Amino acid sequence: MSLAQDERAELVLTLTAVGESAPTLCGDWTARDLAAHLVVRERRVDAAPGILLPFLSGYTDKIQEQVAARPFADLVDDIRSGPPLWSPFKLLDPLINVGEMFVHHEDLRRAGEGWSPRMLSVDLQNRLWSTVGLIGRLAYRQSPVGVDLVTPDGRTASVKKGGGRRVVLTGRPSELLLHAFGRDAVEIDFAGEADDVDAVQALDRSF
Repeated sequence: MSLAQDERAELVLTLTAVGESAPTLCGDWTARDLAAHLVVRERRVDAAPGILLPFLSGYTDKIQEQVAARPFADLVDDIRSGPPLWSPFKLLDPLINVGEMFVHHEDLRRAGEGWSPRMLSVDLQNRLWSTVGLIGRLAYRQSPVGVDLVTPDGRTASVKKGGGRRVVLTGRPSELLLHAFGRDAVEIDFAGEADDVDAVQALDRSF
């Protein structure tokens, strides 16, 4: 199995365990809404662009509501089986779905109190790190100061230039990626002037 398939399987187990009404880190979405989002992304090519393009989001929201009305078990089964043969995500699954499955899995795991990071394989951490730079440049593009992302073993991604003032975020690749995707339930150390750190933490990291 690929890393994406492994993480998909873990996500399905968690969806089944927490149930359709469980909260997530995605605003007011429940586990049912999150499952519907994943199904639309992989199986509704007509509606998927609205996930990223605001001017198309109205149609996507309508389709997602229709999909979310299906039995929760059917949604989970669709996620378990992965993208259908006609989906553009079928061939690209091992390349582009690792981060998607990981982030949304953690959206379920970390929505309540008492969460703790999972112990992830070196291979998975390395794969997640490979996307941190790109996602970080998008997430911190509005930062008024420079932003560096650093792992405990010394890998660095400078994702925003900012003259002499910089904020350094240190954490495992998985934690840095989650923060870049707008999640605050993370284990990260921030270093820099207090006002600069506050400014980075207050950024709207959506894109």
